[in-house]
Amino acid sequence: MEGEGIEHRVVEVNGIKMHVAEKGEGPLVLFLHGFPELWYSWRHQILSLAARGYRAVAPDLRGYGDTEAPDDVSAYSIFHLVGDLVALIDSLGQEQVFVVGHDWGAIVAWNLCAFRPDKVKALVNLSVAFFPRKQALWRIDTLRTMYGDDFYVCRFQEAGEVEAQFAQVDTALLMKSFFASRNPGPFMIPKHNGFTGRLTNEIILPIWLSEDDLQYYASQFTKTGFTGGINYYRNIDKNWELSAPWDEIQIKVPTKFIVGDVDLAYRCGGMEDYIHKGGFRRDVPLLEDVVVMEGVGHFINQERPEEISNYIYEFIQKF
Repeated sequence: MEGEGIEHRVVEVNGIKMHVAEKGEGPLVLFLHGFPELWYSWRHQILSLAARGYRAVAPDLRGYGDTEAPDDVSAYSIFHLVGDLVALIDSLGQEQVFVVGHDWGAIVAWNLCAFRPDKVKALVNLSVAFFPRKQALWRIDTLRTMYGDDFYVCRFQEAGEVEAQFAQVDTALLMKSFFASRNPGPFMIPKHNGFTGRLTNEIILPIWLSEDDLQYYASQFTKTGFTGGINYYRNIDKNWELSAPWDEIQIKVPTKFIVGDVDLAYRCGGMEDYIHKGGFRRDVPLLEDVVVMEGVGHFINQERPEEISNYIYEFIQKF
């Protein structure tokens, strides 16, 4: 990707050094990755949007890749994450930007729109729909009741425990297993054997990911570990407590939402009904379009890069 004109630099935002990748000139599109990913997850969209007259910017979020990772778990609250983006937008010399989020990047984007809608021209979010706070779905006790102790979010809560399990297996093989997963059911990590029982060399790399792509992810996570990204999950309950002032918030930013129909984020927790039976449009009144892509999994922007780039462009070029 280095040879394709993507530039890299480090900017100071909100008390940390943040690595950003960028290309192009024009209206700014800010791309926010999820777990366990990096700026690199947007490599196709960066090139596509830059070629169409946009300035595409994709940071490694707090705790990931070449961005700083504070030691304190409490430094990964939703307010820190949104604060990073507000500072980044300002450092890029922008009043307002287009925002595209996936997975945790989508969660941070929803919250950016809740706290600072003045910063967002329009939003394209992938995979993870808005979570109304009043339903308390995104709480550890709720998730444990629904799915049990081995549900990945619950297993992520104990500091150091799941990281130790990750460390027992080859990082490239672990990343391959994440990207290759096509199970739309709840993602489980058994407490006693973690990944050791399910990771084999028979896991096939998806056709949309090259060996070089896999090695880039593996090299970065080998260097940093996974704690930074996992700390987002360790703030779920604290985020819920602190976001009480926004309990009935509506997201009043023009929005397009795209999800694959074999994405676990679509199939779990009643999200399918919420998305299609009126709840989503009630909470996001400027939701202009919902696209459900048939046969597509969680890592939608990498699995269907050209279609996702086109969807993004078709939406933002209207503003």
